[in-house]
Amino acid sequence: MCGIVGYVGNKNAKDIVIDGLKKLEYRGYDSAGIAIVRDGKLEVKKHVGGIANLENLIGDDPMTSHIAIGHTRWATHGVPSDVNAHPHVSQDGKIAIVHNGIIENYVDLKQELAEKHRIEFKTETDSEVIAQLIGVIYEEKKDLLESVFEAVDRMRGAYAIVAIAEDEPDKMVAVRKDAPLIVGLGKKSNFVASDIPALLKYVKEIYLIENNETVLVTADQVTIFDEDKNKVDREVFHVTWDVDAAEKEGYEHFMLKEIYEQPKGLSETLGRRLDDTGKINLEGISLTREDIEKFSKIYIVACGTAYHAGLVGKYIIERLVKIPVEVDVASEFRYRDPLVDENTLFIAISQSGETLDTLAALREAKKKGARVLSVVNVVGSSVARESDDVFYTWAGPEIAVASTKAYTTQLMCMYMLALYMGLEKGAVTKDYYDGFIRDLKDIPSKMEEFFKKAPQIEELSKTLYNREQVFFIGRGLDSAVSYEGSLKLKEISYINSFAIAAGELKHGTIALMEPGTLVIALACQDFLYEKMVSNIQEIKARGAYVLAVAKEGNEAIAAQSDKMVYIPECRDEIVPLISVVPLQLFAYYVAKKRGCNIDKPKNLAKSVTVE
Repeated sequence: MCGIVGYVGNKNAKDIVIDGLKKLEYRGYDSAGIAIVRDGKLEVKKHVGGIANLENLIGDDPMTSHIAIGHTRWATHGVPSDVNAHPHVSQDGKIAIVHNGIIENYVDLKQELAEKHRIEFKTETDSEVIAQLIGVIYEEKKDLLESVFEAVDRMRGAYAIVAIAEDEPDKMVAVRKDAPLIVGLGKKSNFVASDIPALLKYVKEIYLIENNETVLVTADQVTIFDEDKNKVDREVFHVTWDVDAAEKEGYEHFMLKEIYEQPKGLSETLGRRLDDTGKINLEGISLTREDIEKFSKIYIVACGTAYHAGLVGKYIIERLVKIPVEVDVASEFRYRDPLVDENTLFIAISQSGETLDTLAALREAKKKGARVLSVVNVVGSSVARESDDVFYTWAGPEIAVASTKAYTTQLMCMYMLALYMGLEKGAVTKDYYDGFIRDLKDIPSKMEEFFKKAPQIEELSKTLYNREQVFFIGRGLDSAVSYEGSLKLKEISYINSFAIAAGELKHGTIALMEPGTLVIALACQDFLYEKMVSNIQEIKARGAYVLAVAKEGNEAIAAQSDKMVYIPECRDEIVPLISVVPLQLFAYYVAKKRGCNIDKPKNLAKSVTVE
């Protein structure tokens, strides 16, 4: 959730670290800071608020140094403030650290440091405990690497940490435990960061740091140690993203750019796995008929938008593969003793591949013997590395906190996986399979066609943006999409938004319908169309204002609705790939009209790496 950047090399470190932090702003943060060693002295600058506040604090000071660590904080312990911002410094001013994660036993460590070593803490954060602990150990050992080793042995939790020492101004020491961390390999310079976009401008070769590893980084060398302090050889990972992919390229916001990138992402995700005959190639994933028939149950586990993709996946896999599917929120999965065994296929969905709850659920499933397949966007991420099989989405970097193109490419992976398994098992015919593939190929062009209606949706937003409560309803796959539409509106416009299966309205929620209540109704499933018309009539009778989304040609619903948005005709099963787009655009334009920070909504982070 927090952003970390570190640099040691032959250039001015401050400029590089500040630039890297700006590339991580999408992760969400409430304060920012930087530490350097200049002329033998450790210096720290930090400020609550945006990176611009930090730059104003620094002013014209070049902060000339060849080493720096920087941080954008998303508060977990202690309120957002200057003093709680990172980097944190030891009491003697010799050690500075930046930290992403949570130290679970920080209260015990803090008490021990206060009582035995007379440490006077300035903050309520767990992060300061790390700096003070390393500082106390360093007083005795006078070696940063050894001090970090010992500190790690005494800490419990999930974290990524980078430390520098005033007396060793040529090295950084970084640690990874259940939080993302990479090392960038430059010429006469090396980098540490929590995410690839921070380094795209500078390097394309990186080391992916594994769990429980410690890294010693100098300008000329990177040495990786395992949890037993043995040196580790690591293969270099080549980043294929380019710098432009992480820039706005003329769009006002990353979210709008990423909405319009969806046809390309879908074409890429589909095209990489189809041969000339239309056969799906799972890129090294071996799923034989025997494997598929062995599965008695499939779990799909994810968080947020990825969870909503899993809801669609459940419908499609059960329909095409005829295996029961459960969809779980990752944060709940491992606490209810799930019935998982060697006959279970566990599917983890995560854009970043670093979502800690999803990672923890994955590990629980592996422990119980399940086969683990992940659907991930970030190549080489933790979820990908710990899975038995990986289905990459190939959406490219997604910078806006509100996910759009990752969601639709996750859906595409769900369709392809279901089609492959269904055909392999004999649950679908070859004719059905071929027709489905043809329809999937048509989706990018249909989406491009729909984008011509964006001005219509923007106009709708101008009259509906001031609603303080919105309901989304749908049936079947439309219900699954309604959850995603509601989340998009909620997270970027701050409107109190709810999604509910339309058939559940009469079981309580209809009591909230009154004149003027905005209801967005999805009626894109042909076989459920008449039932949706009936539901709309029910809420219209209570005075609700209905904005309906339906396929071209479904005119009957227009008579029951106040406003209509039509999507291109397509088969029912793949409607979610198109029907979510008007909901994404509506959320975007409403948030824009309300003056919200669209790419970086308050209190949210792109990659949730704490429980």
